[in-house]
Amino acid sequence: MALYIEKPRRDTRTNRPQDPDLPEILYEDEHILVCDKPCGTAVQSRRLTDPDLVSILKNHIYRSSPKGGEPYLAVIHRLDQPVRGILVFAKTPAAAKELNRQLTCHEFGKYYRALVAGRPPKKADTLEDYLVKDPRTNLSRVCGSDTRDAKLARLHYQTVSDGLHFPKVPGATELDIRLDTGRHHQIRVQLAHMGCPIAGDTKYNPDCKDAHTWQEICLCACRLDFCHPKTHKPLQFRL
Repeated sequence: MALYIEKPRRDTRTNRPQDPDLPEILYEDEHILVCDKPCGTAVQSRRLTDPDLVSILKNHIYRSSPKGGEPYLAVIHRLDQPVRGILVFAKTPAAAKELNRQLTCHEFGKYYRALVAGRPPKKADTLEDYLVKDPRTNLSRVCGSDTRDAKLARLHYQTVSDGLHFPKVPGATELDIRLDTGRHHQIRVQLAHMGCPIAGDTKYNPDCKDAHTWQEICLCACRLDFCHPKTHKPLQFRL
């Protein structure tokens, strides 16, 4: 992928170039980079003229590395473009292999917060559904297990009252979510199917089609747990 490079601003303390689009980097070493992806930024864009998170982070690594050349940066997992949250990237092929192994073996802990319309039927529950993606519309839906290309989706939710991530709104409920699988639009589809669509979700919440109450979708990847691919030390990142 070609690097997307603009004329950068300079840090007033170091006089080094500063990318105005650079997200907050929570951790970085020679093996991995962990950042807080802003809402509205695509992890990877098909249009080379649009800056995406991978290009922005590659520019950051390029500017801070004496080696030159296009940096290696592997996408391990993704977030939908409108969703904010924590992502880890691999900076070496060996780190990518180990992180992908952890992801495949369900050794990642992926936690979210969501503000949903209404109140779930249970304070805590596990949702298991089969989902299928429509490539023409880029939407997913709940389907039967015998549907062609159907994939099992599973998550656990619990209602919370601390209001850490979203304002308290009458008729809305904040959920703490742990994701077991990583399907396309999974949390958004499963919560909508349960009857509690996410506030601000213009794709799966019919009440948001013409509303301007929410400027952003009320879904955040707020915690990520995994082991460092080189040292194998358990790591936990929170927003």
